[in-house]
Amino acid sequence: MIKNKTIPIIFWLYLPIMFLIAQLAMEKTLSVSMLEIIHSENGSHELLQAFISGIAFFIAIFLLRKLDWQKERLVASAVLIAALGCFYITGEELSWGQHFVLWSTPEFWAGINDQSETNLHNTSDWLDQKPRLLLFFGIVVGGLVVPWLRRYAPHTLPVGFHALYPSNFLIPTSLGVILPYIAQKIADGFDARLFIRVSEVQEIYMYYFVLLYLVDLYNREIFKD
Repeated sequence: MIKNKTIPIIFWLYLPIMFLIAQLAMEKTLSVSMLEIIHSENGSHELLQAFISGIAFFIAIFLLRKLDWQKERLVASAVLIAALGCFYITGEELSWGQHFVLWSTPEFWAGINDQSETNLHNTSDWLDQKPRLLLFFGIVVGGLVVPWLRRYAPHTLPVGFHALYPSNFLIPTSLGVILPYIAQKIADGFDARLFIRVSEVQEIYMYYFVLLYLVDLYNREIFKD
């Protein structure tokens, strides 16, 4: 069995809860125009997403340097995918620096980009919604289904992937990905609004899940000196 150190409770429980409370408070107290600014391409939520994924990227690189690729090929492959994904997410959220340097988007690229930015995710669903959906299902399975099976039907979990299964610390963040979406769908049935852009809230939790998962991996026995 893989031993795991304890991640401080403030990171895996209190922060996810406090962020959701703060988000709901903003949704109820701020004007629609102010919320639009917060959720805009250069708003606080986009910058927070880039910040979280950027930290996760550097953690992934650190893990790759410590891993023994011969002995831990499965974990190393997963961390490499996480590193590439975090690099892509960080660059895309910042439009690869355009939001800071403020260069003009080339005319030919503006023609194929939905928001006239120098990024890839606004050019095709395969570079935006499809990877996002894949990460979403990965979080549902890894963060919620696996812990449930580990508790009630551990024999159903393939032993060969044991080193990759997230710890139960990831459950609150996983719920942060799912619950706002479900709550908004219920609200839609009553013509009500809980979140002006629930997808932006989800993405913060999704990227935070990746960050915590990488820290979770690092805390395991395979990274002991």
